[in-house]
Amino acid sequence: MIRNLKSVLAALVLSALALPASADPLAKDVFGAFRQSNGGPAGAFGAYSRGCATGNIQLPETGPTWQAMRLSRNRNWGNPQLVDFLVGLSQQATRYGWAGLYIGDMSQPMGGPMTSGHASHQIGLDADIWMLPPSSLRLTPAQRENLSPQSVVAKNGIRPSPLWSASHHAIIRAAASDPRVARIFVDPVAKVAMCQAERGNRAYLRKIRPINAHDYHFHVRLSCPNQGCENQDAPPPGDGCEEAAQWIRNRIDPPPPEPANPDYRHPRTYRLSELPRTCQALVAR
Repeated sequence: MIRNLKSVLAALVLSALALPASADPLAKDVFGAFRQSNGGPAGAFGAYSRGCATGNIQLPETGPTWQAMRLSRNRNWGNPQLVDFLVGLSQQATRYGWAGLYIGDMSQPMGGPMTSGHASHQIGLDADIWMLPPSSLRLTPAQRENLSPQSVVAKNGIRPSPLWSASHHAIIRAAASDPRVARIFVDPVAKVAMCQAERGNRAYLRKIRPINAHDYHFHVRLSCPNQGCENQDAPPPGDGCEEAAQWIRNRIDPPPPEPANPDYRHPRTYRLSELPRTCQALVAR
């Protein structure tokens, strides 16, 4: 499998040529147009926020313990390891009183920058899992478009909402305990709640990182499975609980805003030539 992947990668790189300016479209338009994966050996190339994927497979729209949401987006694709992880976690969720999981955005069929929303989710290793316990796993496609997720954070932004439960804690702990998982992003309120409630092994808390706009879902990110894929640096040492608590204190008493980074660009602005050459070659074939 690894040998085949290396052969495909070598062929793609050898076939990649610099694109003329007239043939340098926005990468989001190129990758957002694919409706199917290339079906080749699975691989993640580049970085989570600047890359692409080969051999992504589609999470079935409905399974015994999951449903993929917002089907119109066609973002229920991912590396086979990600699909296996999600199916397994949905099965684990039944141990904690849930019927399963509602799975939000994963990746596009060939990865790459998306036409809307995410900066990451580009290499088939990221997935959003709804915080809303499923009331039904027989939702129609229309219902999956219209059902609203719910927040585990109260409106004041500093304490959990009534939706938060020990089951949320258990499911996120199970996800973080999987050795394939590099990080889980959640609202700092959820992280602090877990820090306060945990009475056992706290090692998994290191993987759970605070971030805004993750109160309706938690974001799972797997580690790179192959060469040509760029892992993030490991999280800082320790359980990260004080960092999350500081996020909440900053909501109560905001510090002076940091200057905007003049060099920042959202990945939706990337041209195809700015992606790894493997990704350029992949779509030029």
